[in-house]
Amino acid sequence: MEEATLMGSLIGELEAREAAARAQVEALEAELARLTARLEDEREAWSRLRIARETVAEVIMDLNGSGATAPVASGVEPEKSVHPGGRVVGAITVPHWRQGLSAAVLPDVYRDIIEVLTDAEKPMQAKQIVPRIGLPAVTGKIEGTRGKLKRLVERGWLTEDKPGRFTVAHPGDGVEPVNSRNDKGSSL
Repeated sequence: MEEATLMGSLIGELEAREAAARAQVEALEAELARLTARLEDEREAWSRLRIARETVAEVIMDLNGSGATAPVASGVEPEKSVHPGGRVVGAITVPHWRQGLSAAVLPDVYRDIIEVLTDAEKPMQAKQIVPRIGLPAVTGKIEGTRGKLKRLVERGWLTEDKPGRFTVAHPGDGVEPVNSRNDKGSSL
């Protein structure tokens, strides 16, 4: 009988440990869900701030009208250099889409993004676009591309039908493949 009692207390102890382990797993899963939601909120705030800073820099550049580039995040003003024809070097500008405007006016990486989405059969996420424009699928490149996608949405080139899923806003209407990857390559 002692053996049965010992076996019963052993099973009871294992059940208690199992219950404690299950409770710990459930607590960690709840904390993970909370942290994941917080991470997404912080990423969104970071993205909005980055886009706001870049937009302000573009507005300042436009207001200056002199072709000078706006100060960058570090507070150091980049070298003021203008190509013949008035194009500013060191500043990437994305014009607002309008009827008849071609993707050829966009900087190389933005044209690559437009081309990938023009060829796509359905909306795509940043992590799907990154390897198709020749970049490594690492967090930094994905986040940088996501910021560019958001800017293209703001400027009317793309739409975001569901959060994080992008498609061309005006297919066949001024947005055409320009295959810029064959000229100069993509860069972020």
